[in-house]
Amino acid sequence: MHKLLVDTGVEEFEINGRGVLRFNPGDPNLYHRFFAAREELAALDEELTRKSASLPENGDGGAALELLADYDRQIKALLNRVFGAPNDFDTLLEGVNLAGVGTNGHRVVENLLEALTPILQAGARHTVEATADRAVAEAEAARAARGDA
Repeated sequence: MHKLLVDTGVEEFEINGRGVLRFNPGDPNLYHRFFAAREELAALDEELTRKSASLPENGDGGAALELLADYDRQIKALLNRVFGAPNDFDTLLEGVNLAGVGTNGHRVVENLLEALTPILQAGARHTVEATADRAVAEAEAARAARGDA
């Protein structure tokens, strides 16, 4: 059997010394899925806030914890769709609930998205610049082949 190695641009990012997230920061498909997911995550957060407000205040907290666990499952499923099945966020974050709150007072998922956004934006810039550079080089080569100055 022959092996074919293709440069897919995939890079590895270690998350909190735990797991390794693998993706191509310059992949336009991933970029669009990521930013579309942000809107879906915002909708999930609004739903969580609404459902949390309707929970009884004198309960033992079990319903609230189950709500947060469900929200965590939905977030991780969405992130797995964005970044691909090999990037299982439950495994990558060793079971940390993304609906939980970090020391900065923000949900863990917000902190994750905040950390990933500049990486994806830089990857998109790199892809656009590389595409433009290639187009310029091809145009210059075509002009040279025609003998244009």
